[in-house]
Amino acid sequence: EPHWSGLLWTAMLISLAIVIALPKPHGIRALIASTILRLIFSVGLQPTLFLLGAFNVCNKIIFLMSFVGNCGTFTRGYRAMVLDVEFLYHLLYLLICAMGLFVHEFFYSLLLFDLVYREETLLNVIKSVTRNGRSIILTAVLALILVYLFSIVGYLFKDDFILEVDRLPNETALPDAGESLASEFLYSDVCRVETGENCSSPTPKEELVPGPEGTEQDKEHTCETLLMCIVTVLSHGLRSGGESGDVLRKPSKEDPFAARVIYDLLFFFMVIIIALNLIFGVIIDTFADLRSEKQKKEEILKTTCFICGLERDKFDNKTVTFEEHIKEEHNMWHYLCFIVLVKVKDSTEYTGPESYVAEMIKERNLDWFPRMRAMSLVSSDSEGEQNELRNLQEKLESTMKLVTNLSGQLSELKDQMTEQRKQKQRIGLLGHPPHMNVNPQQPA
Repeated sequence: EPHWSGLLWTAMLISLAIVIALPKPHGIRALIASTILRLIFSVGLQPTLFLLGAFNVCNKIIFLMSFVGNCGTFTRGYRAMVLDVEFLYHLLYLLICAMGLFVHEFFYSLLLFDLVYREETLLNVIKSVTRNGRSIILTAVLALILVYLFSIVGYLFKDDFILEVDRLPNETALPDAGESLASEFLYSDVCRVETGENCSSPTPKEELVPGPEGTEQDKEHTCETLLMCIVTVLSHGLRSGGESGDVLRKPSKEDPFAARVIYDLLFFFMVIIIALNLIFGVIIDTFADLRSEKQKKEEILKTTCFICGLERDKFDNKTVTFEEHIKEEHNMWHYLCFIVLVKVKDSTEYTGPESYVAEMIKERNLDWFPRMRAMSLVSSDSEGEQNELRNLQEKLESTMKLVTNLSGQLSELKDQMTEQRKQKQRIGLLGHPPHMNVNPQQPA
């Protein structure tokens, strides 16, 4: 209708103006969506799908070439590239796009599985089955062995394996040779002019008239041979609401039903409850482990520096916070840019640090990373050490003064002791006490 067409033109022009003024991803997506709708209204759905498919194939070829170049095909070798799972995934993506473009449009529906590859949670759902695949396969083998044994025992009750069936219509109700069931379903009420049928009164087809409910013509014995018993127990026993007893004949009270009760209960407990729940338990436990690993990785990235490995609590009460540290000091993208610079720069133009880092990268050595160190912590620690040294120096000076005073007092005491010792020696030489008056000129 004209107003829808005008609305689409308006939306496309507005989104184009937004992209020119503010080139943001949301504006680009709006422009692409409005352009696709405009093409559908203008040229039709199938030509628009063909154009999008051709663009997608070209885009994927360019992406695959850049992917091969960035992964180092010439250094790793073509064998390693061909065996790369990610390369095989993108190659399969390209083949699906090409088949959707040149074979049939329904192949484009397979591209929806790309959501699993892009979303880590959905990828963990797939890994929960494939990671412990050996345990799941061995448990499934155990379940098959149990089913096989129960099929052998069930062969003894082959008369009880009577199932209601829905028979197919007669050949007159089936489509003619060379016609598919889909064409018969779509064009069953359309008259065929080519075959000369009367279009005014379509030929009625013979309908299947089922017999009365519970008659023998609607039931079949499904355990005539051991192979039929195995298929029946495997199919109906695992798919029924409870177990194989749900699809077997209900024994009457006159029948010896004790063996049937034991058989049904053993099948229910051993196969349905134990074996199947073991498989489900392995899958659920694996998914829980993957979820725990994902949460642990996210927690480590939030609370630990990617470069130095220091945790958030190391920056408490410091001049630099943890957020400033991971953005300014140890920004991981700055290190990545430096590694790219070392790889693309001419080796003859290297500086000293660049030569050292280039050699370490060539040897796959990460010792040039500041492990458990940071400049902000080193500066704060050095300031603390200087304050401590200053305090120790002041204490040492006061101690030296005290020692000097003590040494002075000790020297004075030593002089006093020397004087007293000299006086005692002088008295000893005289031989009499100092209070007696002796004339030195008197003869002896």
